[in-house]
Amino acid sequence: MNKVTSPEFGRVGLGLRREMLDEMISHYPPGLDFLEVAPENWLVLGGRLGKQFRTLTERHNFVCHGLSLSIGSPEPLDIDFIKELKVFFKQHNIKLYSEHLSYCSGTGHMYDLMPIPFTEESADYVAKRIATVQDILEQKIAMENVSYYCAPGQEMSEIDFTNLVLEKADCKLLLDVNNIYVNSVNHNYDADAFLKALPSERIAYGHIAGHYNEADDLIVDTHGADVIAPVWQLLKTAYQHHGVFPTLLERDFNIPSMPELLTEVDMIADIQKQYAEVKSA
Repeated sequence: MNKVTSPEFGRVGLGLRREMLDEMISHYPPGLDFLEVAPENWLVLGGRLGKQFRTLTERHNFVCHGLSLSIGSPEPLDIDFIKELKVFFKQHNIKLYSEHLSYCSGTGHMYDLMPIPFTEESADYVAKRIATVQDILEQKIAMENVSYYCAPGQEMSEIDFTNLVLEKADCKLLLDVNNIYVNSVNHNYDADAFLKALPSERIAYGHIAGHYNEADDLIVDTHGADVIAPVWQLLKTAYQHHGVFPTLLERDFNIPSMPELLTEVDMIADIQKQYAEVKSA
């Protein structure tokens, strides 16, 4: 287990939506250490919204979680886009950039995150592309373990593929706890075993979210519901095994009032405190 760490952007975060801007500026929650945005949604934002965003980034810690890097795409990387990200990150003092270990483009752009084949060839290909991105940005990035619903061309397990990419690319990990739970149900594997097999030293931060139960053996990762008890328990297991790491609540749909959102944010903080105390005891 790694020791408990407090990175420069803090311990507890929340995904920022545009409709939250007014409230965040007037009444920023005191227990919230950092905010996360998808850079694609803010890169060219001007006017009143742009000014509000600048006000927040000047006062608070931000990380970015991308949607369109498409690291596993068969098409070449969009170098111009990556260079635009680099400027944006410097303008807004973004602490960390993360993306999905998946792809969303080929001959055109898709609105879904598609699974990369779990093969050694794919791992080599993706790792080289991650390395290129890191070289251009001049910083390490974090890749997220994603939810997926099929595994075309699979030659190795998800955990072996994930760890191989992280090692070959020498990048960080965005540990999505809910995605582990979702995949463990959909693909019938042991969530605890998967979680514990991830490299502690590469964890940059974590995500926790809700989902939708389509059937007993099919869960859809929606970020549109409250976090359920088994996912909270998996977060506790993560802290127990890997140490306490920064964790962010994702809520993209059916967004409740800020007090309701902060109830789950406070839950993250309470669990972190519990496991930080255990570690320091």
